[in-house]
Amino acid sequence: MTHGVYLLWWVQHKHVSPASVAAILAAGDLAVTVLEAPTGWLADRYGHRHSLMLGSAVQVVAMLFCWLGEGVAGLLTASLLVALGDAFRSGADQALLYRSCVALERTRDFQRIEATTKSVELIALVALLLVGGGIAAAGSFEAAWIAECALSAAGLAIAWTLVEPPPQVRPIEDETSDSGDARPIQSSWGVFRTSVPVIVPASLLGAAAGAWGFLAQTGGDGDAGTMTLLVAAITLVEAAGAFLSRYLPANESMQWLILTLGVVVAATPLVTSSAFLPAVVGLSLLTGVAEPLRASAIQQAAADHVRAQAASWASAIDKGLSTVALFTAGVLPRR
Repeated sequence: MTHGVYLLWWVQHKHVSPASVAAILAAGDLAVTVLEAPTGWLADRYGHRHSLMLGSAVQVVAMLFCWLGEGVAGLLTASLLVALGDAFRSGADQALLYRSCVALERTRDFQRIEATTKSVELIALVALLLVGGGIAAAGSFEAAWIAECALSAAGLAIAWTLVEPPPQVRPIEDETSDSGDARPIQSSWGVFRTSVPVIVPASLLGAAAGAWGFLAQTGGDGDAGTMTLLVAAITLVEAAGAFLSRYLPANESMQWLILTLGVVVAATPLVTSSAFLPAVVGLSLLTGVAEPLRASAIQQAAADHVRAQAASWASAIDKGLSTVALFTAGVLPRR
């Protein structure tokens, strides 16, 4: 289903006030930010496959609570469970993929696979956006929730079939690294401190794209169909950016170059309002480019036992900056 269908279900069918829904969703975003670091540590400590399985299992329970939970308490429980499931999967997926590439001596392929996967994921989101709304409209919300729970269960089954690669017994020089420093970072804090210059550009781009997209969707000039098409277009453009990142170097300089372009694009509507929608599209494209490059740079820098923590720090910063940006966009006056 889509996030919009969630909102219709909770407000119209479960009779939770829009203000309560907004506050609970914000609480879920905050919970993801807080849970990222500890769940990343657990994934590195007890296995990335196990973390993916646990996160997927929690996701199934969360979807059942979204469907069957009642009132504010039920929705809050569902939102916190979704956050917990997301946090357990976040970081563990990239760490497991990179370690698999190391085990197969195919580290060069990580960036290509990560970029392709991100692109396919975003395209799938567009398909689910359209299919989920269609199921709810043509059939019933119950049918849509059954489909949602089935998809979550399928995710758990896929996680179960994955294989945990053997631990890396010695540092290896990553063939794709542009830094010239083959020594991996050994601690979570070291990864955080060293990776911030690589993490922050993509986080700022994502926050700006989210804020500009929110303003575009709440401008008051379009109907539901137009807004659905706009969200689909933005997502597809981001998918195209992710695919493009397959061919770019994953280094800090590229991240800051992309951010510089993003600043120019974001500022253009301040000069001419007709450039607003192109700016929304441009920021989505640049965000799609930046995120797989960042994932590759982070995994190149981290030692085997802190890979999920490194990726989780990036996700936590993303969520924190996006929350601030969306709040700011929400209080800005509309013109």
